[in-house]
Amino acid sequence: ATILFCDIVRSTDLVTELGDRRWRDLLDAYYAVIRRQLARFAGREVKTMGDGILATFDGPARAIRCGLAIRDGVRQLGLDVRVGLHTGEVEAMGDDIGGLAVHIGERVSATATAGEVLASRTVVDLVAGSGITFEDRGEHELKGVPDRWQLFAVTP
Repeated sequence: ATILFCDIVRSTDLVTELGDRRWRDLLDAYYAVIRRQLARFAGREVKTMGDGILATFDGPARAIRCGLAIRDGVRQLGLDVRVGLHTGEVEAMGDDIGGLAVHIGERVSATATAGEVLASRTVVDLVAGSGITFEDRGEHELKGVPDRWQLFAVTP
């Protein structure tokens, strides 16, 4: 599966700035944008975590396009997100998923900057020939994950 992690950049600052009620309303609008894009690109929402979401796709190109659409859609709400993508084997755990691939996807997301859709080399290799373009972001150590991982930002 291709794993997509997405969360809001500076969310704690925003909660403080907006207050709980306005933050909750903004989160509702944020998740509505994400869920529309997941439906559009055939993604499956696994779970939400505060202002983050974990979703899976059976194809990496759709996951990339969904990540871009989420990024662009939530900008209309005044939000910046970071999106991380990785493809690998996942373990079904009831309605949840687990395994090393999920941890890698989360760490890729944590490495992304505001407004960035960041993908592992695995994802990049799988979409060769799709017309999707990337910019090399170099090798990174991903906390708790063995080896170094080459990461790529999806370019417009």
